[in-house]
Amino acid sequence: MTAEIITPLPDPASVELSRAVRSLVVLGDSTPVGIGDPLPGGGWRGFGPLLLDSLGERDSVRYANVSFPGARMACVRDRQLAVALRFRPDVAVLVVGMNDTLRSDFDAAGLDADYDAVVTGLRAVGATVLTVRFHDHSQVFWLPGSLRRALRDRIGELNAVTDAITARHRIGCLDLHELPGGYDRATWSVDRLHPSELGHRLLARGFGELLTDAGFAVPRPVGMARAGGREISAAHHLLWLLFKGLPWLWRRGRDLVPYAASIAWRDRRRCRD
Repeated sequence: MTAEIITPLPDPASVELSRAVRSLVVLGDSTPVGIGDPLPGGGWRGFGPLLLDSLGERDSVRYANVSFPGARMACVRDRQLAVALRFRPDVAVLVVGMNDTLRSDFDAAGLDADYDAVVTGLRAVGATVLTVRFHDHSQVFWLPGSLRRALRDRIGELNAVTDAITARHRIGCLDLHELPGGYDRATWSVDRLHPSELGHRLLARGFGELLTDAGFAVPRPVGMARAGGREISAAHHLLWLLFKGLPWLWRRGRDLVPYAASIAWRDRRRCRD
């Protein structure tokens, strides 16, 4: 007669249970607003509500999104942080910085100071803070050569600040350059500046994985199948290009031109040497 092998159950006292997220706050610019993921009835959804749904029943998690379009790091410090702190979040997700890279007054030291103040404030109320390290957006949005190099250099400076902040405060960071599918065309909306529904789903799933690593329960991981968003037609693409894309490129291009010119001059000097 063969002896039955019985695997003993683990001692409940030795099992580390995942914590439930009770409150979630999202801060930042137009990406956390949800732009790129439109709803059929109007407005935007984005990664925030998708992440919220992955945490369990909505009624069990308090949620606030204090982001707004065009925000820079200083805007988060001056206008969003106080609202977020009153919410006393368990988890705070911060996505901001690209607007800083596109401005002529970009200042890495000032960015670091604002970034540090935001994270310090959130950590002081016990929040687990998640942020992002940005991808090379010049691979997504077409720009002329000198502007492309200027943007790439600026993003490099922004990421260096992010690396310093994440190391200093030991917070979670989602590296968008390493995000699977991050450079695929389907990941980006018609404007090539904001994530599409798929892109927002990738962000939400990535943040959910960081929360799991931090010991939080994520009982409903975000799926990649489209659901609940509005269909984007070829007409949307054309209208955006005419009324939004070209004007935006003109405005931001002018802001980056002085820096781009300095890069072009530097490259020319380097070739001569």
